Amino acid sequence: MDNALIDKKDIYILGIESSCDETACAVVKNGRELLSNVIATQADFHEKYGGVVPELASRMHVDAVYPTIKEALDIANLGFEDIDALAVTYGPGLVGALLVGLSAAKGICEVTGIPLVGTNHMHGHIAANYLTHKDLEPPFICLSVSGGHSEIVLVKDYFDMEILGATRDDAAGEAIDKIARVIGLGYPGGPKMDRAGQNGDTTKYQFSKTHLGDSLDFSFSGIKTSALNQLNKIFMTNEEFSLRDFAASFQQHIANELVTNTVKAVKMTNVNKVVLAGGVSANSFLRATIDNAAFLEGFEVSYPDLKLCTDNAAMIASAGYYEYISGTRHELNLNAVPSLSL
Repeated sequence: MDNALIDKKDIYILGIESSCDETACAVVKNGRELLSNVIATQADFHEKYGGVVPELASRMHVDAVYPTIKEALDIANLGFEDIDALAVTYGPGLVGALLVGLSAAKGICEVTGIPLVGTNHMHGHIAANYLTHKDLEPPFICLSVSGGHSEIVLVKDYFDMEILGATRDDAAGEAIDKIARVIGLGYPGGPKMDRAGQNGDTTKYQFSKTHLGDSLDFSFSGIKTSALNQLNKIFMTNEEFSLRDFAASFQQHIANELVTNTVKAVKMTNVNKVVLAGGVSANSFLRATIDNAAFLEGFEVSYPDLKLCTDNAAMIASAGYYEYISGTRHELNLNAVPSLSL
Protein backbone atom coordinates (compact mmCIF):
# COMPACT_ATOMS: atom_id res chain seq x y z
CA MET A 1 0.00 0.00 0.00
CA ASP A 2 1.04 3.61 -0.55
CA ASN A 3 2.31 4.72 2.87
CA ALA A 4 2.10 8.39 1.89
CA LEU A 5 -1.61 7.99 1.24
CA ILE A 6 -2.17 6.02 4.44
CA ASP A 7 -0.44 8.80 6.41
CA LYS A 8 -2.72 11.41 4.82
CA LYS A 9 -5.26 12.53 7.40
CA ASP A 10 -8.39 11.91 5.36
CA ILE A 11 -9.04 10.42 1.94
CA TYR A 12 -12.29 11.20 0.14
CA ILE A 13 -13.55 8.87 -2.58
CA LEU A 14 -16.39 9.75 -4.96
CA GLY A 15 -18.17 6.60 -6.11
CA ILE A 16 -20.40 6.12 -9.18
CA GLU A 17 -22.55 3.03 -9.79
CA SER A 18 -24.73 2.36 -12.86
CA SER A 19 -24.45 -1.36 -13.54
CA CYS A 20 -28.18 -2.08 -13.76
CA ASP A 21 -31.18 0.12 -12.96
CA GLU A 22 -29.90 2.33 -10.14
CA THR A 23 -28.01 5.54 -10.89
CA ALA A 24 -26.02 6.10 -7.73
CA CYS A 25 -23.32 8.39 -6.40
CA ALA A 26 -21.75 8.57 -2.96
CA VAL A 27 -18.87 10.09 -1.04
CA VAL A 28 -16.97 7.96 1.48
CA LYS A 29 -14.18 9.10 3.81
CA ASN A 30 -11.34 6.72 4.60
CA GLY A 31 -13.21 3.73 3.25
CA ARG A 32 -15.54 3.45 6.23
CA GLU A 33 -17.39 6.72 6.83
CA LEU A 34 -20.39 7.44 4.63
CA LEU A 35 -20.83 11.15 3.89
CA SER A 36 -23.52 10.87 1.21
CA ASN A 37 -25.33 8.11 -0.64
CA VAL A 38 -27.70 9.19 -3.41
CA ILE A 39 -29.68 6.70 -5.49
CA ALA A 40 -31.94 7.53 -8.43
CA THR A 41 -33.92 4.31 -8.77
CA GLN A 42 -35.72 3.15 -11.90
CA ALA A 43 -37.65 0.35 -10.17
CA ASP A 44 -41.09 1.93 -10.53
CA PHE A 45 -40.50 2.54 -14.24
CA HIS A 46 -39.38 -1.03 -15.01
CA GLU A 47 -42.12 -2.59 -12.87
CA LYS A 48 -44.66 -2.37 -15.70
CA TYR A 49 -42.34 -4.46 -17.89
CA GLY A 50 -41.81 -7.13 -15.24
CA GLY A 51 -38.05 -6.54 -15.19
CA VAL A 52 -35.25 -4.27 -16.30
CA VAL A 53 -35.25 -3.21 -19.97
CA PRO A 54 -31.55 -2.60 -20.70
CA GLU A 55 -31.94 0.05 -23.41
CA LEU A 56 -34.40 2.08 -21.35
CA ALA A 57 -32.21 1.73 -18.27
CA SER A 58 -29.26 3.21 -20.16
CA ARG A 59 -31.30 6.20 -21.33
CA MET A 60 -32.52 6.89 -17.81
CA HIS A 61 -28.95 6.70 -16.49
CA VAL A 62 -27.96 9.44 -18.96
CA ASP A 63 -30.65 11.73 -17.55
CA ALA A 64 -29.83 11.01 -13.91
CA VAL A 65 -26.06 10.63 -13.66
CA TYR A 66 -24.90 14.26 -13.41
CA PRO A 67 -27.70 15.48 -11.10
CA THR A 68 -26.95 12.49 -8.85
CA ILE A 69 -23.24 13.34 -8.73
CA LYS A 70 -24.01 16.97 -7.88
CA GLU A 71 -26.42 15.98 -5.12
CA ALA A 72 -23.92 13.58 -3.54
CA LEU A 73 -21.22 16.25 -3.45
CA ASP A 74 -23.64 18.85 -2.08
CA ILE A 75 -24.80 16.55 0.74
CA ALA A 76 -21.17 15.79 1.64
CA ASN A 77 -20.43 19.54 1.48
CA LEU A 78 -17.47 18.88 -0.80
CA GLY A 79 -16.34 19.89 -4.28
CA PHE A 80 -14.30 18.08 -6.88
CA GLU A 81 -11.20 19.80 -5.49
CA ASP A 82 -11.69 17.82 -2.25
CA ILE A 83 -11.93 14.42 -3.92
CA ASP A 84 -8.81 12.22 -3.89
CA ALA A 85 -10.06 9.61 -6.38
CA LEU A 86 -13.15 8.68 -8.36
CA ALA A 87 -14.22 5.03 -8.12
CA VAL A 88 -16.62 3.78 -10.77
CA THR A 89 -18.15 0.40 -11.51
CA TYR A 90 -16.81 -1.03 -14.78
CA GLY A 91 -18.31 -4.50 -14.46
CA PRO A 92 -20.06 -6.82 -14.21
CA GLY A 93 -23.44 -5.52 -15.36
CA LEU A 94 -25.43 -4.33 -18.36
CA VAL A 95 -22.96 -2.96 -20.87
CA GLY A 96 -25.00 0.10 -21.87
CA ALA A 97 -25.72 0.98 -18.25
CA LEU A 98 -22.08 0.54 -17.24
CA LEU A 99 -20.91 2.80 -20.05
CA VAL A 100 -23.01 5.72 -18.81
CA GLY A 101 -21.43 5.81 -15.37
CA LEU A 102 -17.99 5.04 -16.74
CA SER A 103 -18.20 7.79 -19.38
CA ALA A 104 -19.30 10.33 -16.79
CA ALA A 105 -16.46 9.31 -14.49
CA LYS A 106 -13.84 9.52 -17.24
CA GLY A 107 -15.10 12.92 -18.32
CA ILE A 108 -14.83 14.27 -14.78
CA CYS A 109 -11.36 12.82 -14.35
CA GLU A 110 -10.21 14.28 -17.67
CA VAL A 111 -11.35 17.77 -16.70
CA THR A 112 -10.36 17.77 -13.01
CA GLY A 113 -7.30 15.53 -12.98
CA ILE A 114 -8.83 13.31 -10.29
CA PRO A 115 -7.38 9.76 -10.48
CA LEU A 116 -9.72 7.13 -11.93
CA VAL A 117 -10.18 3.83 -10.10
CA GLY A 118 -12.25 1.20 -11.90
CA THR A 119 -14.06 -0.97 -9.37
CA ASN A 120 -15.54 -4.45 -9.56
CA HIS A 121 -19.24 -4.38 -8.68
CA MET A 122 -18.92 -7.61 -6.69
CA HIS A 123 -16.00 -6.22 -4.67
CA GLY A 124 -18.34 -3.34 -3.90
CA HIS A 125 -21.03 -5.59 -2.46
CA ILE A 126 -18.46 -7.18 -0.17
CA ALA A 127 -17.15 -3.73 0.84
CA ALA A 128 -20.65 -2.65 1.92
CA ASN A 129 -19.89 -4.56 5.10
CA TYR A 130 -16.95 -2.26 5.86
CA LEU A 131 -19.33 0.69 5.98
CA THR A 132 -21.63 -1.09 8.43
CA HIS A 133 -19.03 -2.83 10.58
CA LYS A 134 -16.18 -0.40 11.15
CA ASP A 135 -13.88 -2.99 12.74
CA LEU A 136 -14.42 -5.72 10.14
CA GLU A 137 -11.17 -6.95 8.62
CA PRO A 138 -10.29 -9.94 6.43
CA PRO A 139 -10.04 -12.88 6.51
CA PHE A 140 -13.69 -13.92 6.38
CA ILE A 141 -16.13 -16.01 4.37
CA CYS A 142 -18.54 -14.00 2.24
CA LEU A 143 -21.84 -15.40 0.99
CA SER A 144 -22.50 -13.09 -1.96
CA VAL A 145 -26.04 -13.51 -3.29
CA SER A 146 -27.93 -11.43 -5.85
CA GLY A 147 -30.04 -11.68 -8.97
CA GLY A 148 -26.94 -12.39 -11.03
CA HIS A 149 -24.55 -14.14 -8.65
CA SER A 150 -24.52 -16.74 -5.89
CA GLU A 151 -21.01 -17.32 -4.57
CA ILE A 152 -19.15 -18.36 -1.45
CA VAL A 153 -15.93 -16.35 -1.35
CA LEU A 154 -12.93 -16.69 0.93
CA VAL A 155 -11.77 -13.11 1.44
CA LYS A 156 -8.14 -13.50 2.48
CA ASP A 157 -7.33 -9.80 2.13
CA TYR A 158 -9.08 -6.79 0.63
CA PHE A 159 -8.35 -7.94 -2.93
CA ASP A 160 -7.08 -11.47 -2.42
CA MET A 161 -10.21 -13.56 -2.84
CA GLU A 162 -10.95 -17.16 -3.74
CA ILE A 163 -14.33 -18.43 -4.95
CA LEU A 164 -15.05 -21.62 -3.01
CA GLY A 165 -18.46 -22.26 -4.53
CA ALA A 166 -20.78 -20.70 -7.09
CA THR A 167 -24.05 -21.40 -8.83
CA ARG A 168 -23.83 -23.72 -11.80
CA ASP A 169 -26.98 -22.28 -13.36
CA ASP A 170 -29.50 -19.78 -11.96
CA ALA A 171 -28.62 -17.33 -9.21
CA ALA A 172 -30.71 -17.45 -6.05
CA GLY A 173 -32.10 -13.97 -6.62
CA GLU A 174 -33.01 -14.84 -10.20
CA ALA A 175 -35.01 -17.86 -9.00
CA ILE A 176 -36.85 -15.76 -6.42
CA ASP A 177 -37.64 -13.06 -9.00
CA LYS A 178 -39.00 -15.67 -11.43
CA ILE A 179 -41.35 -17.24 -8.91
CA ALA A 180 -42.47 -13.80 -7.73
CA ARG A 181 -43.57 -12.97 -11.28
CA VAL A 182 -45.39 -16.28 -11.73
CA ILE A 183 -47.42 -15.89 -8.55
CA GLY A 184 -48.34 -12.34 -9.49
CA LEU A 185 -46.13 -10.30 -7.19
CA GLY A 186 -44.34 -8.53 -10.04
CA TYR A 187 -41.06 -6.62 -10.04
CA PRO A 188 -38.91 -6.17 -8.01
CA GLY A 189 -39.56 -9.72 -6.87
CA GLY A 190 -37.14 -10.04 -3.97
CA PRO A 191 -38.64 -7.59 -1.48
CA LYS A 192 -42.18 -8.45 -2.53
CA MET A 193 -41.58 -12.17 -1.96
CA ASP A 194 -40.03 -11.41 1.42
CA ARG A 195 -43.07 -9.43 2.53
CA ALA A 196 -45.52 -11.95 1.08
CA GLY A 197 -43.95 -14.83 2.99
CA GLN A 198 -43.94 -13.25 6.43
CA ASN A 199 -45.56 -15.54 9.05
CA GLY A 200 -46.07 -18.21 6.41
CA ASP A 201 -45.59 -21.95 6.90
CA THR A 202 -42.06 -22.64 5.63
CA THR A 203 -42.66 -26.40 5.41
CA LYS A 204 -46.04 -26.56 3.65
CA TYR A 205 -44.55 -26.82 0.14
CA GLN A 206 -41.55 -29.02 -0.65
CA PHE A 207 -39.13 -28.60 -3.55
CA SER A 208 -36.56 -30.84 -5.19
CA LYS A 209 -32.93 -30.64 -4.14
CA THR A 210 -29.90 -30.89 -6.38
CA HIS A 211 -27.16 -33.00 -4.85
CA LEU A 212 -23.66 -31.92 -5.87
CA GLY A 213 -21.68 -34.16 -3.55
CA ASP A 214 -18.97 -32.46 -1.52
CA SER A 215 -18.91 -29.41 -3.80
CA LEU A 216 -19.74 -25.99 -2.38
CA ASP A 217 -21.46 -25.07 -5.65
CA PHE A 218 -25.16 -24.32 -5.92
CA SER A 219 -27.86 -25.23 -8.42
CA PHE A 220 -31.16 -23.39 -8.28
CA SER A 221 -32.64 -24.27 -11.68
CA GLY A 222 -34.08 -27.53 -10.34
CA ILE A 223 -35.67 -25.79 -7.36
CA LYS A 224 -37.17 -23.19 -9.68
CA THR A 225 -38.50 -25.84 -12.06
CA SER A 226 -39.96 -27.83 -9.16
CA ALA A 227 -41.78 -24.71 -7.94
CA LEU A 228 -43.08 -23.90 -11.43
CA ASN A 229 -44.39 -27.45 -11.87
CA GLN A 230 -46.22 -27.28 -8.55
CA LEU A 231 -47.73 -23.94 -9.47
CA ASN A 232 -48.88 -25.20 -12.86
CA LYS A 233 -50.57 -28.18 -11.23
CA ILE A 234 -52.25 -25.98 -8.62
CA PHE A 235 -53.53 -23.52 -11.22
CA MET A 236 -54.77 -26.27 -13.57
CA THR A 237 -56.59 -28.28 -10.89
CA ASN A 238 -57.80 -25.34 -8.78
CA GLU A 239 -56.15 -26.80 -5.70
CA GLU A 240 -56.20 -24.72 -2.54
CA PHE A 241 -53.25 -22.36 -2.69
CA SER A 242 -51.67 -20.18 -0.03
CA LEU A 243 -49.47 -17.50 -1.56
CA ARG A 244 -48.05 -16.66 1.84
CA ASP A 245 -47.07 -20.26 2.60
CA PHE A 246 -45.68 -20.82 -0.89
CA ALA A 247 -43.54 -17.68 -0.71
CA ALA A 248 -42.31 -18.66 2.75
CA SER A 249 -41.56 -22.27 1.76
CA PHE A 250 -39.70 -21.32 -1.41
CA GLN A 251 -37.53 -18.68 0.26
CA GLN A 252 -36.76 -20.97 3.18
CA HIS A 253 -35.65 -23.69 0.78
CA ILE A 254 -33.33 -21.25 -0.99
CA ALA A 255 -31.98 -20.02 2.36
CA ASN A 256 -31.32 -23.58 3.55
CA GLU A 257 -29.30 -24.36 0.43
CA LEU A 258 -27.23 -21.18 0.77
CA VAL A 259 -26.53 -21.58 4.46
CA THR A 260 -25.76 -25.31 4.33
CA ASN A 261 -22.87 -24.72 1.94
CA THR A 262 -21.70 -21.66 3.84
CA VAL A 263 -21.41 -23.73 7.01
CA LYS A 264 -19.42 -26.31 5.04
CA ALA A 265 -17.07 -23.51 3.92
CA VAL A 266 -16.55 -22.37 7.51
CA LYS A 267 -15.61 -25.89 8.59
CA MET A 268 -13.40 -26.47 5.55
CA THR A 269 -11.38 -23.25 5.97
CA ASN A 270 -11.49 -22.85 9.76
CA VAL A 271 -12.46 -19.22 9.16
CA ASN A 272 -15.22 -18.57 11.67
CA LYS A 273 -16.28 -15.12 10.48
CA VAL A 274 -19.04 -14.87 7.84
CA VAL A 275 -20.53 -11.85 6.10
CA LEU A 276 -23.42 -11.58 3.67
CA ALA A 277 -23.37 -9.41 0.55
CA GLY A 278 -25.61 -8.62 -2.42
CA GLY A 279 -29.28 -7.85 -2.82
CA VAL A 280 -30.48 -11.17 -1.40
CA SER A 281 -28.57 -10.47 1.82
CA ALA A 282 -31.55 -8.27 2.72
CA ASN A 283 -33.85 -11.31 2.71
CA SER A 284 -35.26 -11.96 6.18
CA PHE A 285 -35.45 -15.74 5.65
CA LEU A 286 -31.76 -15.89 4.76
CA ARG A 287 -30.76 -13.67 7.69
CA ALA A 288 -32.77 -15.72 10.20
CA THR A 289 -31.39 -18.99 8.84
CA ILE A 290 -27.74 -17.93 8.94
CA ASP A 291 -28.18 -16.34 12.37
CA ASN A 292 -29.47 -19.68 13.66
CA ALA A 293 -26.60 -21.56 12.01
CA ALA A 294 -24.08 -19.14 13.51
CA PHE A 295 -25.52 -19.76 16.97
CA LEU A 296 -25.47 -23.55 16.56
CA GLU A 297 -22.06 -23.80 14.88
CA GLY A 298 -20.29 -21.05 16.83
CA PHE A 299 -19.22 -18.63 14.10
CA GLU A 300 -19.69 -14.86 13.77
CA VAL A 301 -22.05 -13.47 11.15
CA SER A 302 -22.52 -9.92 9.88
CA TYR A 303 -24.48 -8.28 7.10
CA PRO A 304 -24.78 -4.79 5.66
CA ASP A 305 -27.42 -2.24 6.58
CA LEU A 306 -30.49 -2.83 4.45
CA LYS A 307 -29.87 0.37 2.46
CA LEU A 308 -26.45 -0.99 1.45
CA CYS A 309 -27.58 -4.47 0.34
CA THR A 310 -28.94 -3.45 -3.04
CA ASP A 311 -26.92 -1.56 -5.67
CA ASN A 312 -25.45 1.69 -4.39
CA ALA A 313 -22.36 3.83 -4.90
CA ALA A 314 -21.27 3.88 -1.26
CA MET A 315 -20.05 0.30 -1.58
CA ILE A 316 -18.16 1.24 -4.78
CA ALA A 317 -16.50 4.18 -3.03
CA SER A 318 -15.50 1.95 -0.11
CA ALA A 319 -14.01 -0.72 -2.36
CA GLY A 320 -12.40 2.04 -4.43
CA TYR A 321 -10.70 3.44 -1.35
CA TYR A 322 -8.81 0.19 -0.77
CA GLU A 323 -7.93 0.00 -4.46
CA TYR A 324 -6.68 3.59 -4.34
CA ILE A 325 -4.44 3.22 -1.27
CA SER A 326 -3.01 0.03 -2.77
CA GLY A 327 -1.84 2.08 -5.75
CA THR A 328 -4.46 1.14 -8.34
CA ARG A 329 -5.05 3.75 -11.06
CA HIS A 330 -6.77 3.32 -14.40
CA GLU A 331 -6.21 5.10 -17.68
CA LEU A 332 -9.05 7.01 -19.28
CA ASN A 333 -9.39 4.33 -21.96
CA LEU A 334 -10.84 1.94 -19.37
CA ASN A 335 -13.78 0.10 -20.90
CA ALA A 336 -16.83 -1.62 -19.46
CA VAL A 337 -16.51 -5.37 -18.85
CA PRO A 338 -20.07 -6.72 -18.53
CA SER A 339 -18.93 -10.25 -17.61
CA LEU A 340 -16.15 -9.20 -15.23
CA SER A 341 -15.37 -11.96 -12.74
CA LEU A 342 -14.57 -11.57 -9.06
